[in-house]
Amino acid sequence: MTPGAQIPRTDTGPQTAITQGLSSTAYRDGEIQGFVGAVTDATAKKGRFALFRPNLGEAFSKALVSRALGGARKPLVPAFGVDTRQVVEHCLAAEELRNTRDRQLSTVSIATGVLFLPGTLVWLGAFQLRAWLKRDNPKNAAVYGGIVLAAAAALAVLLALRPPATGFIGVYLRVTMLAPVIGWYLARRIVERSAKDLRSRWQALVEGSAVAATVAKAVPRDDLDKKAADLRDKLGRLDAEQETNIHHYAGPKGILGAGRRWGEWRLADTLHPAEGHVDFRAFHPWDLIRRISSHLKGLGVSHVANSGMPNVAIKQWVVFDIGEGADEISRPGNADMDGDRMRDFAVQSVADKQTFSGGPRHYLATQFITHDGKLVLTFTVTVTLLANVLNITVSGYALGPVKGVFFDKPKDKEKSVAKTVKFWEERTVKLPLIDNDEVVRQAVRAPFYRMPGLLTWLGGGLGLPEPFGLRHIWAGRAWENRSMVDNAQNASVPVLAAVHAATLEFLEEHDLDADRFFKNRTSIIKSEAQSPRPYDVDTFNAG
Repeated sequence: MTPGAQIPRTDTGPQTAITQGLSSTAYRDGEIQGFVGAVTDATAKKGRFALFRPNLGEAFSKALVSRALGGARKPLVPAFGVDTRQVVEHCLAAEELRNTRDRQLSTVSIATGVLFLPGTLVWLGAFQLRAWLKRDNPKNAAVYGGIVLAAAAALAVLLALRPPATGFIGVYLRVTMLAPVIGWYLARRIVERSAKDLRSRWQALVEGSAVAATVAKAVPRDDLDKKAADLRDKLGRLDAEQETNIHHYAGPKGILGAGRRWGEWRLADTLHPAEGHVDFRAFHPWDLIRRISSHLKGLGVSHVANSGMPNVAIKQWVVFDIGEGADEISRPGNADMDGDRMRDFAVQSVADKQTFSGGPRHYLATQFITHDGKLVLTFTVTVTLLANVLNITVSGYALGPVKGVFFDKPKDKEKSVAKTVKFWEERTVKLPLIDNDEVVRQAVRAPFYRMPGLLTWLGGGLGLPEPFGLRHIWAGRAWENRSMVDNAQNASVPVLAAVHAATLEFLEEHDLDADRFFKNRTSIIKSEAQSPRPYDVDTFNAG
């Protein structure tokens, strides 16, 4: 039995830019510290030996694959505006490209390194000392590092010309320091070819080109290929998990994955029968929620050409409260759940329950993904009945674009040096894409590519913040872009209008007095929706 054709995932849609920017990180080079400093929401795990340190792409891919596909992992926060599976698949594809490179490097390392171990250890010791000098004394690292390598080279020449033994041992000592140099030359060619391939993918993703993330090891070769079937199932679960209707409110952080609450509008009044009626027709909150939902679905249609709101998504959410500093989220594991989703009848039950005593709450969410996925706008509607008072709350949440580092393009390596004649002036010199330190780093890591845990112990890695979601932890402020602010405020008015229209229509159908108070309150709230700036509602600061 042979696997079917693999169709590269080149999804397009409103989330393309963010997805490709995050995916490009899997193919990047460079140090972890620069990335950690730019995003501020990740940590660099220190290793035991600088020579085994991973670069950014290696560390990011391993950390994300482990977090997203690990066996006993915690739930992920939904990443609105991002195709999480596609990003993880790019990390798997990048790992496979590096594994192919490492298999070639391992062959070279064994043939020219392990078989000539004494000389290899001398060279590795020199490069390890050079790496320590770069880390602890970067100003003089070039001078001291050059002295260390010159000493190792002098020893190689001395052994080649005057070995301290004769016969087979003498021949062995002649080449024991030279064979690793030949290995370095072969390894450099492999590393350069791999670096150019990875950088081309990084460049294409950031520029918006469709780059396929083909994950061959997720395609079972036959019915007994359990490892591939398990990986395929885990990737499928990522898609299902992103469609969960269980969410978490983390205090001032807002709804995890949707951002902070920036606006709130309330419509509340005591229920009175309409004129000519002794009583009104009884109803449940869920009945009104369904009516509001049907009106919100009409936001994509308009009597004026090209004025419908695109990409409107209406969702029924159940939201749990957690602390602002919580380091994990959880979802119920009872009969009300169908995988990562709460069943429809259970969602309706939560919507109809009295929430004054606590517990999860129902939110009717209307979501817009705009600016090519960079801005996620969410408006939630909650309906509560308390002491014969109907309270309808509309809240606005905004999740801004991810940090700019995810859109950085690969750059040529350069440094500034003093001019020969006009020594007081500087000129820029282009450096090789791969230097000696990088060749040695990859060559010593290569034989351990099947032992990622040991590599992390030796060289360190990247720590991801919790609760982890592929989007909200990297998001910046939404209000630093004028058009994003305009989108948020402009979208609030039609959402409020739809909620109010549905409410008035519903009240009249159930023989309730809508004219007495609600219609006047509607006009007031519409004027409030035209506020000149967003508020920090979750910090209870309306100033």
